[in-house]
Amino acid sequence: MSKVGLVLEGGGMRGAYTAGALSWFLDNNIEFDYSVGISSGAVHVCSFLLKNQTYLHDISVEYMTDKNYVGIRAFLTEGRLVAYSRIFDKVLYKEIGYDVKPLINSDLNFEMGIYDCEKGEALFKGKEYLDEKLQFLKATCSLPIAGKIVNYRGHKYLDGGIRYMIPIERSIEVGCDKYFVISTKHKGYVRKAAGWFMRTFMKLNFLKYPKLADDYNIRHKRYYEQVDIVEDLEKQGKAYFLRPSIIIPVKRFSGDKENLEKMYQLGIEDMENNKEEILKFLER
Repeated sequence: MSKVGLVLEGGGMRGAYTAGALSWFLDNNIEFDYSVGISSGAVHVCSFLLKNQTYLHDISVEYMTDKNYVGIRAFLTEGRLVAYSRIFDKVLYKEIGYDVKPLINSDLNFEMGIYDCEKGEALFKGKEYLDEKLQFLKATCSLPIAGKIVNYRGHKYLDGGIRYMIPIERSIEVGCDKYFVISTKHKGYVRKAAGWFMRTFMKLNFLKYPKLADDYNIRHKRYYEQVDIVEDLEKQGKAYFLRPSIIIPVKRFSGDKENLEKMYQLGIEDMENNKEEILKFLER
């Protein structure tokens, strides 16, 4: 019998597409043997496994357009482009009451990607690393420069997307032989290389963690490597690669509520429009 893995890319606000697709899975009572998420995909995989469509929709659509989250207001309150502490400590933990205890106490097989700054490598951690105050999840989403390093259980962590944007390799490593991969970027998306200024800025800001800066500065190469792996598996009939069928003007750190709702609904529509093919692929 096949071991089917769910693989979720990150993408910040573009993760509304992932949330919509996962909501479709819940409506159709579809589960996976193993799930892995990067960055915003780590949060969405938790919401999916909690079987909570309210979390999926509201976190990606209702709350993400708060002007306190990104830009000058975030910088004034947290000294960074993105107010990750406000998002996780105040909104998700206190206001929404995002509850991961059922996952911590479950027998579900899932992992979230994270980057260990001191080791200079991306790691994948399971439910035993989750905490009720959501500090681990905050670390999984905190990109360098945009957010601060998160100290958690004696380690310094950042977003696992520094090394893995589409964690297909991890799903292969754990023994899956079929893969349902959800990307937040349309087919043909061009990921540009970091410019000279950003490469230099990263090296100067992370003198203590040179491997982190090196990994960040070649993210575009790793992204294409991971896309190639998925597309090769797709040709072999071993992967289903879901990507937005149309381009909606939402970026990692910007998007209005109307377009975020469109992204969420597009995730549902793309799944429904390919329902027969998807169900056939997921057959055991």
